[in-house]
Amino acid sequence: MSSLPAFISYLALEKNYSDHTVKAYKRDIEAFDAYCIKEYETSSIDQVSYVQIRSWVVTLVNSEISNRSINRKVASLKSYYKFLQRIEVIQNNPLAKHKALKISKKIEVPFSELEMENVLQQITFENNFDGLRDKLIIELFYATGIRRAELINLKLIDVDLNRNTILVLGKRNKERIVPLLHATKLAFQEYFAERKNLEVIIDEHHIFLLKSGLKIYETLVYRVINKYLSEVSSKVKKSPHILRHTFATHMLNKGADLNSVKELLGHSSLASTQVYTHNSIAELKKVHLAAHPRNKK
Repeated sequence: MSSLPAFISYLALEKNYSDHTVKAYKRDIEAFDAYCIKEYETSSIDQVSYVQIRSWVVTLVNSEISNRSINRKVASLKSYYKFLQRIEVIQNNPLAKHKALKISKKIEVPFSELEMENVLQQITFENNFDGLRDKLIIELFYATGIRRAELINLKLIDVDLNRNTILVLGKRNKERIVPLLHATKLAFQEYFAERKNLEVIIDEHHIFLLKSGLKIYETLVYRVINKYLSEVSSKVKKSPHILRHTFATHMLNKGADLNSVKELLGHSSLASTQVYTHNSIAELKKVHLAAHPRNKK
């Protein structure tokens, strides 16, 4: 598997994929390599046949891994073989005609407007560093539709409270400017005032810190969302992505233009944004039924 380092460099440098994404690709390919060594006593996955790959897929299915996860692993391998074609290591991609496994559509239920009002207006956040930070995290997710990784990596220089904007570094290093609501600006100001009082600030550049002065991490963000949203919602799934979904749904329900929501979310195409429209369509149906004269008859 001598071509893997070159492929990893290609993903990071030419495709500008995030470290998280690059590691996922590497992990998937190495998993298939380990399978080939175990089952076929070969580590030369550059030259395997589709029969061997199909055998791996069957093994994954029998391991009760979700079809969605299996499709992602196969997609990593397919990209690797495309790269090998590009650098002329192989002539044909063994996965060229592979069909992805069927997956059921995930229906992600957003929080209601009342639930969001309750978490931001009714819950009492402690008036200390952790409380003000946690409130800002929830406020920022809901007010801007920002991604989890984007929030964690926000830096002080990215926030302009005079212009009420933040500069967000999205996927593939694509920048976008997102406006701030007045309430979000106030939450920033309150948190910044408390942040200055930390005894030690190790990470001077990033906005969201632990009390130790280090940058916050992924698991903490999930805990914050679960802790506070559990007080106002009985929904099973509570995550940063559901708050992003909630932002988009509420914006569309209130008549926001789909293209505008696309830009705010940092999507590269409308197709990505349209997954958030099913709840908006339900809202439109209510308005249509309530307002159309024919329905009254």
